[in-house]
Amino acid sequence: MYSSNLKGFILAVVSSAFIGSSFIIKKKGLRRAGVNGPRASSGGYGYLLEPLWWVGMITMIVGEIANFVAYIYAPAVLVTPLGALSIIVSAVLAHFMLNESLQKMGILGCLLCIVGSTVIVLHAPEERSLSSVQEIWELATQPAFLLYTAVSYSGSIGTYLILCSSLWPN
Repeated sequence: MYSSNLKGFILAVVSSAFIGSSFIIKKKGLRRAGVNGPRASSGGYGYLLEPLWWVGMITMIVGEIANFVAYIYAPAVLVTPLGALSIIVSAVLAHFMLNESLQKMGILGCLLCIVGSTVIVLHAPEERSLSSVQEIWELATQPAFLLYTAVSYSGSIGTYLILCSSLWPN
């Protein structure tokens, strides 16, 4: 692994730790704020006066900045899959800090995140640098990309229509 990629890798892992832990810290802050006043879910804004919630928010901001900087040092194919580690950090910390139980399917999901991230990082293709708009256009008009785009849009629109038709029946 190149020195630059190693910096990006380390920053991506650290950012996942910060982002994952920020969810737990913010949730603890929300719980603490909910004891003293109306809950955020019922329109209360008491959490804005809770220092622990702000610590969680700052932790998330630091994590997102580290993630942004990771993209400077390493290609997106390396940095993006490592973002899934924040899910694992959140799940583990929720078990220990919030006394939430992690079921078998949750454990399986965490293991699949780790395996998937590892496979993608180890087998990531080299990043191509594009030098002209013509190259981008040639890639965007390849049949595989057009098929992917059509399937993605069709799936999104189909899901939207199904959800809307079930929410507002005639």
